[in-house]
Amino acid sequence: GRRRREAAEDEVEETPQEKKLRLAKQYLEELRQLEEERAEEEEELEPADLIGDRLKEDVLEQKGRLQRLVAKDVQPPDPARIRVLRGHQLPVTCLVISPDDKFIFSASKDGSLIKCKWEVDSGKRLCVVPGGKKGTEERHMGHASHVLCMAISSDGKYLATGDRNKLIMIWDAATCKRLHIFTGHRDAVSGLSFRKGTHQLYSASHDRCVKVWDVGENAYVETLFGHQDIITGLDSLSRECCVTAGGRDGTVRLWKIPEESQLVFSGHQGSIDCIQLINEEHMVSGADDGSLALWGLTKKKPLVLARQAHGEQDAQGLQQPYWISAVAALRNSDLLATGSHSGSVKLWKSGEGFWKLEHLLDIPLVGFVNSLKFSAAGDFLVAGIGQEHRLGRWWRIKEAKNSICIIPLKQKTTASSPESPGSS
Repeated sequence: GRRRREAAEDEVEETPQEKKLRLAKQYLEELRQLEEERAEEEEELEPADLIGDRLKEDVLEQKGRLQRLVAKDVQPPDPARIRVLRGHQLPVTCLVISPDDKFIFSASKDGSLIKCKWEVDSGKRLCVVPGGKKGTEERHMGHASHVLCMAISSDGKYLATGDRNKLIMIWDAATCKRLHIFTGHRDAVSGLSFRKGTHQLYSASHDRCVKVWDVGENAYVETLFGHQDIITGLDSLSRECCVTAGGRDGTVRLWKIPEESQLVFSGHQGSIDCIQLINEEHMVSGADDGSLALWGLTKKKPLVLARQAHGEQDAQGLQQPYWISAVAALRNSDLLATGSHSGSVKLWKSGEGFWKLEHLLDIPLVGFVNSLKFSAAGDFLVAGIGQEHRLGRWWRIKEAKNSICIIPLKQKTTASSPESPGSS
């Protein structure tokens, strides 16, 4: 009886506020333990204040000001560990990595589409959709002309591919089964991107317009006009907007979809052939004058412009810069990659606040680098290599192999702290 009375007195002493506080602490402790267990399983070093850091990262990412400083830790890859996957008969033009980093999808000038399972020891081909002859698209599963671009939805459900025959094909990414064909562009489809977190698809074309599609509803939404030359590339993140490279009109454009308006950026001298967003506020682009540009969406001119980023070549007695044919950014970080036909892929570090650009290292690769993508985790870089440039047949590098190259990126430490932002 006495014990019961003492227990009852203890219960009375705890007020409702104290009980809430105790339960909240208990809940946070459980969360912390869960995070620590998961971190141990993944063998990663997590920051001490897990929940606070994660919230801080989310806020910075939404504002487009998150910049993880990982570039300083990247080591030159061992050439013996670079995996080369063959399968396409003609130059590889584009590729994407599934959001979980387990699969690589690639396409080529031969019209074929290949899905590979990325494994450390083997790049096993899971699915091959061969290309067909022109005019057979309805009967034949695949493309009947050069595939120029592709995109995968952020949930990994849909894959979209675009070709020279003005067609966009939508695929079930799991089975490689074709679901829809979108028509509407009047020239080659050269850029595709799914808006992050949705099934809204943006497409760009040599007909100089951007179109918006709802893949889930199998519906066309709207068309936007503005570029004065062919659009060569397109990218988007989670905001309802996309960025495009306008070829020889010398402009990069940010399209605000709901307002049907655009911002125009200029700075390159040549044809702007590739573009990618680094985060919601910054992007990188490359041109055939050899220049590499870093942009902030609040300034109309580049924050940094690196001329002759891949050096010069001797073309018929004339010194010409190597064209920048592909760019890639590890999202929300300071690590960038560029490709050309100069014999190497270059890795770059964008300085704090994106005001500087520093060359880190070269990775030897022979051929035209037509596409580059970092894995979501940043532990490997995938390059699509061809004997010819993605958009034309100006030169041919005979010793190059039409292939996918998987480049492991070693780091000094696995931890990389999110960094507060620099203004642009």
